Amino acid sequence: MGKYQLDTKGKVAVTKYHEKRKPAKFDKKQQLEKIRAEYLKKKQEQTDK
Repeated sequence: MGKYQLDTKGKVAVTKYHEKRKPAKFDKKQQLEKIRAEYLKKKQEQTDK
């Protein structure tokens, strides 16, 4: 056995830790939808004046 080999219990703990620490995945579609909604809102306010 190597110095840092993990048993199955240790491997599960490590994968669980990394899943929690992983940053939220960047969702391009959601981002575009948000920008579009803001743009339309701003455009609407300009036409109301």
